[in-house]
Order: sequence, then structure tokens, then C-alpha cells
Amino acid sequence: MGEPASKMAFHVVTRRSDAHGSVAHCKEAAITLDTDMAGRADAFNPAELLLAALSACIIKGIERITPILKFNLRGVEVTVDGVRQDVPPKMESITYEILVDTDESEQRLALLHENVKKYGTVFNTLLSGTQLSGVLRRKGVQ
Repeated sequence: MGEPASKMAFHVVTRRSDAHGSVAHCKEAAITLDTDMAGRADAFNPAELLLAALSACIIKGIERITPILKFNLRGVEVTVDGVRQDVPPKMESITYEILVDTDESEQRLALLHENVKKYGTVFNTLLSGTQLSGVLRRKGVQ
């Protein structure tokens, strides 16, 4: 049998600043979080942060696969929407739309989407616990 696959580890420390927010630290980065019970407009709440993590995962996956596929693109935009259920509290469904600014063929767009779905860490984690669906389309085409 071959060597076991290597595993990556991640480390984040979050500290409460006050009743209105917290700050998450990782590597040399920090993100202010909305942990205020009344909410705040200048920071992501936990559910929004989850959706942002999914969008970042999708874009990072595209960045990883485009050189391998020799896929040419000018830009990517990801929109993610989530629906929360109350009992038990959880993200009931998440939908996404990936807009790719490219001249590549429809078949190549489909291949890019398949790779995003197959190799995304956050994508696959969420897929196992919620209804996750979405589309990848060319920018400017509805």
C-alpha cells in the first residue's frame, strides 16, 4: 500500500472584543466579526462568514485549476445565498452563482465547474450537511 495522503491543518484564534464584536486571527491576518446580538453592518456575522468561506473556496479552486486546464479568464464573481432554518438552527440551503469572464467554450466552463465541485474543501464540507446547488456561467449571459 502507498503512503497515506498528507493532511493540512488550520488554526484560527478568535477573541471577544466587547459585546459588539470579536476578532479572528490567522497567520498575519485579522477579521472583525459581528458577534453582537443586535447585529452590526460593518462586519460579517457567522452565517455570512460561512457563505464568504464558500465563495473564497470556489475562487481559490478556480485559481488552482485554471493553470492546469490552461483556462483563460479575465475575472470571476461569486454570489452566494443561504437560507437558515430555526429548529434546529442550521443553514437549510445554499445556492451559488459563479460568473466567469472568459471566451472559453461551454464545455470548458462545465469542466471548470466540475473541478470546483470535486476539489473544494469548504464546498465538499458544506455539501455533506446542507442542500448546496449552483451554476457556473459566462459573465454577461443569463
